[in-house]
Amino acid sequence: AQLLETLDCVVLGVSFDTVEANHAFATAQHFPFRLLSDVDRAVARRYQAVRPAGHQYVDYPERISYLIDPDGVIRRSYAVHDVAGHAAVVIADLTELQQDNG
Repeated sequence: AQLLETLDCVVLGVSFDTVEANHAFATAQHFPFRLLSDVDRAVARRYQAVRPAGHQYVDYPERISYLIDPDGVIRRSYAVHDVAGHAAVVIADLTELQQDNG
């Protein structure tokens, strides 16, 4: 999280849970970033993170992340399967994009 901050990156998480539930979860897990509530799933629909009806985990958003530039343009999208290694991939891509736009 600290390295992302030095790269001028803001990390936001989104969940279908209430503000109170997200706060409790983030506190218990020591999340270093903000976790936003999307109880009506409006954000998840816009970012294609809602699972199809009948899916075993329909109550949870897909694990997807987006690298969005300061102008709001999505530069990279990721289907997150390796949670432990995901930050390193994003940091590498962010560093590359910042060098290219230098």
